Amino acid sequence: MKKNILILLFLITRIWAVDIAIEQTNSDKSQLQNSGKAYFGEAIFKGNFKENQQFRYNPNYVLNVGDVISVKMWGAYEFSAELSIDKQGNIFIPKVGDIHLLGVYNRNLKNKIQSSVKRVFNNNVYVYADLKQYQPISVFVSGSVQKVGLYRGLSTDSLLQFIDKAGGILRGQGSYRDITILRDKKIVKHIDLYEFLLDGQIDMFQFRNGDVVMVNPVRNFIEVSGDVNRPYIFELLSDYTSVQDIMRFIMPKPTANRFMLTKWENGQEITSEYPLNEADKLFVTKGTKLKFFSDYYVNNLEVKIEGEHKGPKQIMVKKGTSLYKVLSHIKFTPLSDIKNVRLYRKSVANTQKQLIETMLKDLEARAFTSDSSTVAESGIRNKESEMIIKFVERVRKVKPLGQVIISNKDNLDKIYLEEGDRIVIPKRSNIVVVQGEVNIPNALAYRENYSIDDYVDACGGYGERANMDKILLIKANGRVIQQSSGDFFSDSSSLKVEAGDSILVLGKTDSKNILITSSVTQILYQVAVGAAVVLRAF
Repeated sequence: MKKNILILLFLITRIWAVDIAIEQTNSDKSQLQNSGKAYFGEAIFKGNFKENQQFRYNPNYVLNVGDVISVKMWGAYEFSAELSIDKQGNIFIPKVGDIHLLGVYNRNLKNKIQSSVKRVFNNNVYVYADLKQYQPISVFVSGSVQKVGLYRGLSTDSLLQFIDKAGGILRGQGSYRDITILRDKKIVKHIDLYEFLLDGQIDMFQFRNGDVVMVNPVRNFIEVSGDVNRPYIFELLSDYTSVQDIMRFIMPKPTANRFMLTKWENGQEITSEYPLNEADKLFVTKGTKLKFFSDYYVNNLEVKIEGEHKGPKQIMVKKGTSLYKVLSHIKFTPLSDIKNVRLYRKSVANTQKQLIETMLKDLEARAFTSDSSTVAESGIRNKESEMIIKFVERVRKVKPLGQVIISNKDNLDKIYLEEGDRIVIPKRSNIVVVQGEVNIPNALAYRENYSIDDYVDACGGYGERANMDKILLIKANGRVIQQSSGDFFSDSSSLKVEAGDSILVLGKTDSKNILITSSVTQILYQVAVGAAVVLRAF
């Protein structure tokens, strides 16, 4: 009985030890790990390496048991065969006998066989030998990878292939710069993948059966943003690294002439600003945020002009130039729909994206914190959570347009252009587009006095999942008007369908949770308004 109690206590101790290790790992994640910014190098392990095998000539390859040698002899004696190196390290050639090849370099293969043949035959026997097939091996991949395990390959396969077979390096946990290869419990190779990512260089290494690839935990990292070509989270090998050394990785843009350092000191986040010429004097540590920017005054803006017009598609204007001034210089065509000019702005698109992202995070929080009173209800919640995850993934792929709605009443001389603005001159259209939860989404010819319901009826009527409280009329200038069933509008002309308009019928959300239904409905509405896309929930 006492023995059983001791065993039980030992098992409980082991279980708690595992739980503590997991808890420490999770709690150690910093704000950088949870920021969502990409880690430099994480995109390389997407399955592109694991399916390939390295059948290449390597003069430094050391022959091993199981390798297949192609041997051809001609002249006074003819022989041709593919011979496998046996467990004693030999191949056997009739009339020649055993030839020991274990441990021989590939570059010496032909000479080794030729010298053995000459002991039996005169010089009138010629030899050709080639390594036909490398020995298949199994390599352990461990540490901070997606799937720790034993993986088969060839001794000439690259380290990248074995890590790719293990699903890649764990995001925010595994190191790309501290990877070791162990043989017989001893480290035989250190690898820094930044050398491959930055310079395309990677040392070729001959694996042996039973080798271990160990991806060690990441220790130091910083977040880089701003006017750089590589805005990623970067891993550092030392505790202190100069900003000058970091610049080799991040490739600042030519316009960048200053940078900001944000770090934690005494529990407070402190930000300091410096000129670029002091980069060699300042050092960054773990968790530092580094932002490069320019304090040059930009007096010119680049604006794109698209659509139905004559003239350049891209112009440079002075800062402070109004939309009216640009439009007054555009050469329109008879087909230009001047009254429905559209303006798309990057800053507006970013704001729309942030709004949608906030709503998505709120939806995820509500979905994963819902309580279940029964096992059956718990199963329903789990399935609903899976559908919500897929829905969130689809929404995150949508790119808002960033349209600035302009009406005929607006003073265009007060709308000042920004860098990267896109002015679109639509072509006159006699089409009304109907999409979303209708039976046959279609583009119809404009018909005077047709209502929204008339156009929907022409498309086969409303679908079973149509949300009659979320029917949107998108005017040609981008203005959105919502029609709700049972409402009486004081201005009936506002719901008049005109040529060039679009009708979007949103769908219902099937969920017993009122809060989730509300969140999904709001997200569908924002996506429809911001990106002119109708998504189905689940």
